[in-house]
Amino acid sequence: MRVDLFDYHLPEERVARFPARPRDSARLLDLSGSGLADRTVADLPDLLRPGDLLVANDTRVIPARLEGRRGEARVEVTLHKRDGDRVWRAFARPAKKLRPGDRVTFGGDLAAEVSAKGEAGEVELTFDRGGPALMAALEAHGRMPLPPYIKRRGGEAEHDASDYQTVFAARDGAVAAPTAGLHFTPDLLARIEGRGVRRALVTLHVGAGTFLPVKVEDTDDHVMHSEWGEVSAQTAAAIAEIRAAGGRIVAAGTTSLRVLEAAARGDGSVPAWSGETDLFITPGYRFKAVDMLLTNFHLPRSTLLMLVSAFAGRERVLAAYDHAISAGYRFFSYGDACLLAREDA
Repeated sequence: MRVDLFDYHLPEERVARFPARPRDSARLLDLSGSGLADRTVADLPDLLRPGDLLVANDTRVIPARLEGRRGEARVEVTLHKRDGDRVWRAFARPAKKLRPGDRVTFGGDLAAEVSAKGEAGEVELTFDRGGPALMAALEAHGRMPLPPYIKRRGGEAEHDASDYQTVFAARDGAVAAPTAGLHFTPDLLARIEGRGVRRALVTLHVGAGTFLPVKVEDTDDHVMHSEWGEVSAQTAAAIAEIRAAGGRIVAAGTTSLRVLEAAARGDGSVPAWSGETDLFITPGYRFKAVDMLLTNFHLPRSTLLMLVSAFAGRERVLAAYDHAISAGYRFFSYGDACLLAREDA
């Protein structure tokens, strides 16, 4: 399928540089019915039904951007995938200064060896510690890996460490936020539960490539980075109960949807599951597990725009994006949201 079928023009001023405050005051474009309705995220409880199940991603973003030195040379790395207790793949700048065997120091007491070098600026780093000790060092020396399209004079803001983390965040491992989850607050969750909607959690450790535009001309030529995910036995049981009672599965974000679809069987049942997934969803995909999707507005030519187009119909989604642009919605990670019903549901 041609990638340019998922292109659109977004004025620069529509890219959100800060989140809405409070989080659930973000705008919500409702496509869950036959037309379009302009709402706010705070309206979400009224758009769900008693007996639905809201599934969110509990991954936690780690401070994955590090500044270090190889000798006298300055190096910046952004971790993007864990390959072992002490081993991470990372994008390095400038990568040309790094060779296998080089030692890079970060903040004086954290160091890593370049254990392999890949293409397009990717390196493999083996740190001098692992587990909780490595996570503590990243918290001390790292910065939040905000996407490159959040451009501000002065760089990161004081509140990014909390703003770029969802209320569900519990399991370290993501290097990009599951952005639909950024809209939820404890009060909103309480109102959702008061509506009779149950909640469940999955995990997908979001990688840095998730939100990037596709650079090939045909989707068949695009290679997805794999990400680690898990559906617990508790969540699998909750899905089975909701399905048996006739309720809907509502994914809070494309990452929640992807891990549910990766785990789902052909009959639509979702067992407990864990492992790597490189599931690439484009129009023509048959959804098995998810009935509704809350998601942000995604980049042109991105795998996520292809996913939502597969879910709700390409022409309908692009028409909704045109409306959102003209109506002043805010786009991308810190932006507004839309609620979609599955086209074939």
